[in-house]
Amino acid sequence: MEFTWNQALYEEIIGCTECLAHKCDDSRIFDVTSERYEPLITVEEESYLTHPDGPYAGTRDEMKHDLNYLSKKLILNGRKVPFSGRAIQAAIDDAARAGGGVVVVPEGLYYTGALELRSHVKLHIADGAVLRFMRNKTNEYYPVRLSRWEGVECMNFSPFIYADGAEDISVTGSGTLDGAADEFNWMPWKFGYFGEQDQQVQRERLFAFNAAGTAAEERIFADSVSTLRPPFIQFYRCRDVLIQDVHVANSPFWEVNPVLCENVLVKGIHVETNLYNNDGVDPECSKNVLIEDCYFQTGDDCIAIKSGRNQDGRRVGVPTENVVIRRNRFSNGHGGITIGSEISGGVHNVFAEDNDFDSPNLDYPIRFKTNAQRGGALDNIYVRNSIVNKSRLAVVHADFFYEEGRSGKYLPNLRNITIDGFQTKENGSIDARYPFYLRGFADAPIKNVTFRNMNIEGVQGKAVFENIRSLRYENVTINGVRQKDHTEDIGEQKAVEAV
Repeated sequence: MEFTWNQALYEEIIGCTECLAHKCDDSRIFDVTSERYEPLITVEEESYLTHPDGPYAGTRDEMKHDLNYLSKKLILNGRKVPFSGRAIQAAIDDAARAGGGVVVVPEGLYYTGALELRSHVKLHIADGAVLRFMRNKTNEYYPVRLSRWEGVECMNFSPFIYADGAEDISVTGSGTLDGAADEFNWMPWKFGYFGEQDQQVQRERLFAFNAAGTAAEERIFADSVSTLRPPFIQFYRCRDVLIQDVHVANSPFWEVNPVLCENVLVKGIHVETNLYNNDGVDPECSKNVLIEDCYFQTGDDCIAIKSGRNQDGRRVGVPTENVVIRRNRFSNGHGGITIGSEISGGVHNVFAEDNDFDSPNLDYPIRFKTNAQRGGALDNIYVRNSIVNKSRLAVVHADFFYEEGRSGKYLPNLRNITIDGFQTKENGSIDARYPFYLRGFADAPIKNVTFRNMNIEGVQGKAVFENIRSLRYENVTINGVRQKDHTEDIGEQKAVEAV
């Protein structure tokens, strides 16, 4: 049965989240520059790394093949900076003790380490204010906290802005949150460049803990061993969360990652981090999420919906459900709206409309990432009325043979997908290898897929389908050729020409 737009549920999700923009008590103001907090501002040494030859003169793709440049050791530097982290945290704690309030960071530059929000506290970054996070990769500035990393629980570096079990919390304002990550600081761990440690050793250790069912509090990644780059904003087990208007830049890892949260509004934020694994917003195991009017310039997926990886995802067993994504601009990134790959807890009821996929590097506007190790029930996805500028691989992509593929016993269940009203930008060409690429398993076919009211220009090859039950075309035009309206079941892999 075709999945139709559920207007009542859509409006219910909006109702649970839009009110958050007006919920905080603004009557109590805690200014971090007030005399009360001046004694807590200290001069401390920031440690940071530079390359002996300076920044790379070419592109990042060229750099990864320049073995001479990559083999050179980085230089450890130090400089004195005014450190405001304790002052800001004290203001947050004072506001919480007072029953709530607004912690204001006025115009200026403030160096800080990890900050932990409390219930009923709004952290407001004023216009012209920059919170710059120290590049010291130590637990002094980023204490060990319970968090998730690639969908797996662990005790790792604190996310830069963190909360656990809080309610009615906000990060607002038109100022900037600057993670200060770059090719030489935090990022070398991704690939083990410049003689730095490769994160893969600790990543595999974390995944082994996950497979063994080790208690989360025993999965300790202290600064003596950890190469797991922390996310920027991660709120854990929180309720009534607002992130509005702020600029988020230069994150070591995922930018905004609400985990096990309920009622989340991400509105009007500007994300700009073109590095590695820099997803923009990753709602994970969360319910009632609205992402609207945001700008994404990322080095990975712009929005990635998740629900835990493998054993942890199934053990916790909380899906992400009731998500609305609207009026966003995806200016750079590999994936626009992605569901997966840490998706073992499932995802239900995603509505997306009026989004602008404008990235020159976009591989997939809509992508589903799962396999027989991730599994998960993924259903009721409706995307409508969107413009796409580039889609280098496919407009809609779902491949169960991704990474581990069929090697596992947890079969995915992907069903009820409607893509309605996707249009190539006027006078544009998406330069896609395929219009659609969907491959299910023979014993776990993808079910109930509808393509409707689509006009796609600049497709180079055929659509690829495998193991699809009830694939429906309705008013679909590819490269100027109107496709025949029809419904069919597809078994073995089939390449479909525009007809």
